[in-house]
Parts: sequence; structure tokens; C-alpha cells
Amino acid sequence: MTNPYKISPLFKQDVYATTQWTLPTANNSTLGTSTWAGIAMLLNESTTAGRVFSTDVISTYSLIYTTSSAYQGGILSQNGDIHFGIRSAIVGQKISSSGVVSTYSLIYTTSFAYSGGVLASNGDIHMNPLSALVGQKISAYDVVSTYSLVYSTSSVYKYAGGVLSPNGDIHFIPFDAPVGQKISASGVVSTYSLVYTNTVSGAYQGGVLSPNGDIHFIPNYAPVGQKISSSGVVSTYSLIHTNSAGAYSGGVIASNGDIHMIPSNASVGQKISIAGVVSTYSLIYTTSAAYIGGGLAPNGDIHMIPYAASVGQKISSSGVVSTYSLTYTTSSGSYAGGILTPNGDIHMIPISATVGQKINRNSGMNFPLSVCAHSYFNKF
Repeated sequence: MTNPYKISPLFKQDVYATTQWTLPTANNSTLGTSTWAGIAMLLNESTTAGRVFSTDVISTYSLIYTTSSAYQGGILSQNGDIHFGIRSAIVGQKISSSGVVSTYSLIYTTSFAYSGGVLASNGDIHMNPLSALVGQKISAYDVVSTYSLVYSTSSVYKYAGGVLSPNGDIHFIPFDAPVGQKISASGVVSTYSLVYTNTVSGAYQGGVLSPNGDIHFIPNYAPVGQKISSSGVVSTYSLIHTNSAGAYSGGVIASNGDIHMIPSNASVGQKISIAGVVSTYSLIYTTSAAYIGGGLAPNGDIHMIPYAASVGQKISSSGVVSTYSLTYTTSSGSYAGGILTPNGDIHMIPISATVGQKINRNSGMNFPLSVCAHSYFNKF
């Protein structure tokens, strides 16, 4: 069987085909190992394909379940469904590839239980424990189950977001946790030491897999960057801009491999190149708790997902920052995190919003599901 995670030499045909690639139903063990070079070729071809329109089409759709702090971050499953990452919701909610919204039962719920989720190499979706005392996952066959964690406490917000590493480990991103925690591809939970921790106000929120295999933690209150290499080495590095009120929340990898931090309370944008060079750039719109998480559009634009922002904001593949109108906004917390789907839409994940909202470029893109579900993009 041809490995569906490797970009075909006929990648142009793969991108624009009328039928999408499908993932295997049982074994996604290569999900974290596709080469960045192949995916970058596809993204760059998409950016320059002449199928890029000048206007983002913003639309809303109805949800079944809404409540304050309901969901945070989304996960694209191996069958194309978008699962909303559980936060304080008492039911799960998902959108099928055909746009049907549905809910399902959870085993464990509590206020601020989880923060986002990650698609594992075997097709399971793991929820990232925020104040939850147990882990919770959804199998490739939509069976919900729980499992024990090594480090857990309800007195702090432990982890916020997670990333699948190239070796199949899922790393939870440390918010107030004093230790790192991960789940191996075989389901073994373990902890490891961190270089920098903040057990009071929240060190990092969200992470991004770099083309070189490093997982970068996105600095929220942390005054330094922190990453874990593909071989498990934890290290820190200097940042140019930090904000003790919560600088960034979540990040997005650009088509050139740069990791952009999404500004929450930061007054400037900040990014990390593949070579590890940190730089900043100007933003047009900033406000308190402006954005949480983002999504990479088929044309190379990075869209920041509005939390309290009243406008959308994006940065193009050439580095131009611009804003655009949204259909739905609320200062109490609209959305947190975004998911790119094979048809090119970016779905905003409702945290306290009463409707769903998505961005479409009308670009005619038909990305392979295996690319959209890759750990470069499918995380919070």
C-alpha cells in the first residue's frame, strides 16, 4: 500500500484532485514522519497556483451545544470530522466533512477540564488535561475512554495544548505544570524535567512542531522560549518580546517553515525561523486577549483566531499584515484555535461563541486529508 503521508511526485495532481487521499483506519504510525520538504512543496505550489482570491469569505453556522468556555482548540480526525477540544463542555461536539454538526457523550467532565487535543499516530484523539484528573481520548472508531495520568492536580491549570512528535509521542504543553508529560505511541504515560516552569500564572499555551523535529512551546507568561528536540532534549532560548500579562497563545507554522506566535496580549508579532532565529514584526490590531491560536490557509496566509478581537487579522506568505471583517464577535471570548480542512476552509473553534464561524478562500483547493491532519497543523 502506498504510504498516504508521503507527498507524491505528482503533488500538483494530489492537491487539485477531485477525490481526496484517505487515511488508513487502523494504523497512522507515519503521521508524524512525513518530510517537511514535501509538504512545503505542496504549500508553496498552492500559494502560487493562481487559484488565490483577494477576498476572504466569512460565514457562520449553527451549533448544537454552546456555553461559556465550552471548547478550546480543534482536532481533525482521520475520517475528516473536526472535533472541538473540550474545555468546560459537558458533551463533545464535532462537524463532519459534509458540514453536519453533532454531539456525543463524554466520560469525564468538569470546569476547565481539558485544553485542546491531539490526533495520535494510531488515530485516537487525546484531550490535553488542564485541570482534569484523568486523561480522556476518542478512538478512531469514536469510542470514548479514560486513562490514568502520572502528574495530575485540580489546583492548577496543568497543560494547555499538545503536539505529536515525529516519534509518535504526544507532548502536553506545560501551563502551570512543574514537569513535562507525554504519552508514547503505545500509550505509556511518563513525565520529564523542564528547564523553565511557572506554577503560578501560566508559562506556555500551545505548541508547534518545527521542520527540524523540535516542538516549540508558545510563551504565554514565560520570559523565555522552551523547546524539546526530537531526541527528547529540553532547552530554552531568548525571546525579543515578552508580556507578563500573557503575550502569545498558540502558534502556526508558515509555508516557509517559520513558526508564528499568535498574539494574545502582545503588541507585536513574533516568529522563529527554522534556523532558530527569533524576530518580531508590526501588527495592525492589538487588544487585550485579542487572538488564541490560528490556521494556515491554502494561499499561505496565517489567520489569527479571534478571542476578544473585533476584527480578523492575518499575515500573508510574503509577510504583509492586514485585517478584515468578521461576521460574529464577542468581547467575552469568541473562538480559540482554528482547523484547516481539506476543502481549504478554516473553522474557528467556539469557546464562548454561540455560533460556528469559518473562513473560506473560494480557492478550489482540495488538500489531502493526510496533510491537514499532520502534526504540523493539527494541534493546539
